[in-house]
Order: sequence, then structure tokens, then C-alpha cells
Amino acid sequence: MADEPSLTRWSFQFGRKKIPEKQNGESAADKSVPNGSSSSSASSNGNGQVKNIPDMAIYEQYRNQDRSTNHSNGVSSNGIGAKPQKPLLPTFDSAETRSLAEGLCRDIVRGNPDVKWESIKGLENAKRLLKEAVVMPIKYPKYFTGLLSPWKGILLFGPPGTGKTMLAKAVATECNTTFFNISASSVVSKWRGDSEKLVKVLFELARHHAPSTIFIDEIDAIISQRGEGRSEHEASRRLKTELLIQMDGLMRTEELVFVLAATNLPWELDAAMLRRLEKRILVPLPEPEARRAMFEELLPSQPDEIELPYDLLVGSTEGYSGSDIRLLCKEAAMQPLRRLMALLEDRREVVPEDELPKVGPITADDIETALKNTRPSAHLHAHRYEKFNADYGSQILQ
Repeated sequence: MADEPSLTRWSFQFGRKKIPEKQNGESAADKSVPNGSSSSSASSNGNGQVKNIPDMAIYEQYRNQDRSTNHSNGVSSNGIGAKPQKPLLPTFDSAETRSLAEGLCRDIVRGNPDVKWESIKGLENAKRLLKEAVVMPIKYPKYFTGLLSPWKGILLFGPPGTGKTMLAKAVATECNTTFFNISASSVVSKWRGDSEKLVKVLFELARHHAPSTIFIDEIDAIISQRGEGRSEHEASRRLKTELLIQMDGLMRTEELVFVLAATNLPWELDAAMLRRLEKRILVPLPEPEARRAMFEELLPSQPDEIELPYDLLVGSTEGYSGSDIRLLCKEAAMQPLRRLMALLEDRREVVPEDELPKVGPITADDIETALKNTRPSAHLHAHRYEKFNADYGSQILQ
């Protein structure tokens, strides 16, 4: 009975119900934990208190999982030959490194962005290269060996709003890989030396969960050209160096870790990073066929209504990005709603929600009004993108 206080404290910490009765000379708490060790990551220090070790930080991630199955040493208790569950974190040499890894685990995309390849209009060259780099090596690993090893890095560059992030969401949806969504805030720390440690731990996590995809949005904010004047801080330079080493250095292994980067300013990237991003794909402004497909999807014509002037829309939106086209369609759809709002606001009585009238159809005048009120925002550096594509871009010639 001397162990009873500690058992009560341990049970209170994890919300377990204490069963004081003993069966066959052995307590129920001792039976649930083989070899006298706790199935969780907590341990007692001898006076009834639980040590606060780094595993406690990742306990939340397992809280919503099925608790009906007890695990011991990675083996399910439901069957002797069950496949061991892969741990969330690899083995680290220090608690500090483990805590950094726990923070990076929050950037793993666990949900489904629900973006299919078919939902992205146009951009056939970019979609083909992404499938070649991520989908095919997993589907047919026999062919991608030796000289035909998969691409390790792809850079998506182009004007803002053309679908670079949408392509990354499609990779996260369609490809059966662990997807890391990384930004500058994920790998930059105010503590000296932590930024390069975060980069190293990120790639260790990616190799542990391989096949993995590391998506770095706005990569120019992390690894711009080194040695530009004297304004570059030492910590920034160390971060860039560590990222270059992890992508292609002595630590490079055979695990499938794919780096997908996106930027609006490709000419500001370091030359060493451009070399490591083996395929550099221009994500251009949408072609007329892609613009028409966008308008037909966002502004569909109803059977009992007059067909919208799609030819006028396609001809008047040269130089518009996909984001600009969506704003244009939203502005056109707002015109009949504004007319309805004006009528409802003129009434003094409040109209019940179930008696509200329907929004009227979109007319050709609404389209012309939307074209007057919406301007393109992505055509400012079109010549610079074309020059960079001519110097460094990758194409697939049929």
C-alpha cells in the first residue's frame, strides 16, 4: 500500500481511473503496463510526482486518437504480428532538439486541402513536371533509380496570383506524401543558433516521414543572394548555408525528400539555391483557353437565362492573373446583389429570412461594369519573368 499515493497522482495526471482491487496478487495498474513501465512518456521521480519531459508536449496530438487500443513498445495489443506504428518524432540526442522538432510538427499538413489537378485550369507544363517529380517515383519506384533518380527540387516562379500555391495544394491533396508547409516564421528564431538547427531538424523529420514534400512559400524571403552589400546579418547567412547543405551536401541520403519552392521574385534567389532547385518552372498568366474555362466555371450560364458574353470577357482580360479573374467574377456577381440590397433597405419593416427574395441573374451590363471597376495587378514585371525563364527556366519539349 506504500505505492498507493504515487499511483493516485499518476492516475490523476492522465485522467485514468484508479482500480485499487488486486487480482492474483497483482494490481490492475500493474497489469495495464508491461515490464512495470508506463505506456505514456511520463515517469515518476520516486516521490509521487511526474517528471515533465519533452514527450508531454506531443501528448495532445494523440489525445483524439482511438484510446481503446493499448500500445507497448510500438506493438499493438490487438495482435502479436501487428505492424508497429511509426513514431511521430525520430530519435534525437537532446531534449532541446526534440522541442524544436515538436514545433515543426505543427507545419505538417494533416487535413486535405481538397484541390485536384483538374480544378487548376491551364498550367499543363507545371502539372506534368510535378507529377513526374512526386507522383511517378512513388507509383513506379522501379524506374526512378540511378541516373533517373527523382528531381529533388522544383521552383515555381511567376507573377502573383497565377496559381503557384494552388499547385502546392494539389500536390498535398493528390500525392501520398507527408507535406510540410514551411514559411519564414517556421525556421527563423530570435535565439542565436536556433535557425540553422530548425533547418537541420526539418530535414531530419522529412527523412523520417519519407516520402515527404517540403513546400517553402516565398522562398526569396529566406535565401536571397548572399553577400549583397554589408547589410546581411551573420545569422541570416548561417541559415542560408545550412539550408544549402541539407538540400545537397554530405548529409544527403536516398530517402525521397522533395523540395517545392514558390516565389514572385526569382531573380533575387541565390545562385547556389537555383542550382539545387533542378527544375525552374514559369507559372505564367492564364492563356485565353484557361481564362474562358475559369469564367465558365465561376460564372456558369443558367438554362433559362441569356448566355453571358464569354468572348468579351476573354478578350478584355489580357494580362489578368487567375486571382484577378476571380475578383472580376466576384464584382460581376455583386451587381445584382447590390440592386437587391437597395430594394430591401428602402423597406421599413424587417423581412423574415425565409421570405427574402432570390438574387437576380447577372446581365451583360453587370459584366461591363465589373470590367470597368477591376484592373490587372500582375503584369508589372512580365518582361523580367520572360527573361529569367529564357535564362534559367525548364520546359518539356514534346
